[in-house]
Amino acid sequence: MSAFPDHDIDAEVLAGARAGDRAAHAALYETFGDPVYTLALRILRSPAAADEVLQDTFVEVIRSIASFDGRGPCGAWIRRIAVNKSLMQLRSPWRRQARQLGGRDSHPAVEPQHAGEDMPLRLDLDKALGELSERARAVLWLHDVEGYTHQEIGRLMGRSSSFSKSQLARAHARLKALLGEPEETRTCMHALTSC
Repeated sequence: MSAFPDHDIDAEVLAGARAGDRAAHAALYETFGDPVYTLALRILRSPAAADEVLQDTFVEVIRSIASFDGRGPCGAWIRRIAVNKSLMQLRSPWRRQARQLGGRDSHPAVEPQHAGEDMPLRLDLDKALGELSERARAVLWLHDVEGYTHQEIGRLMGRSSSFSKSQLARAHARLKALLGEPEETRTCMHALTSC
């Protein structure tokens, strides 16, 4: 499950951020920085690209916070910005060129940051996620972890909901082949979201 709903921002901090208060901007970053970075890292598998998405996301958040209407949770708004920035990275011609030079996934496996009894599951899933295509991994993460619908994912990726469904089915089949039963995969996905 997405880490964004676990975080909430005080109305006073939000008002301060809208007014341009730097301490309020810092509070937004402290609250949502880790979930933004985790989302970008899991989709892009590159710490450098995730750092760039983190920076770009908060530049846009600070620029646009005054126009945030408050109809939904602030975290959902920030998550949407982070998802768009991550998908823009996937479509980047620089990223395509790096992939061509370095093979299928030119970035090393993501190292989970927290140890625990589920560490072997995290490492197995992380390795398996690296075996997926970028699109399949993005669809899987957005659907299974962030809770986006197929229609929303299709719209975000400039495709149809059928595209999202087929990518997710392929990703699940590949993960099942690599990891075993679906229940174990769900346990692993849950473990990765806590990083």
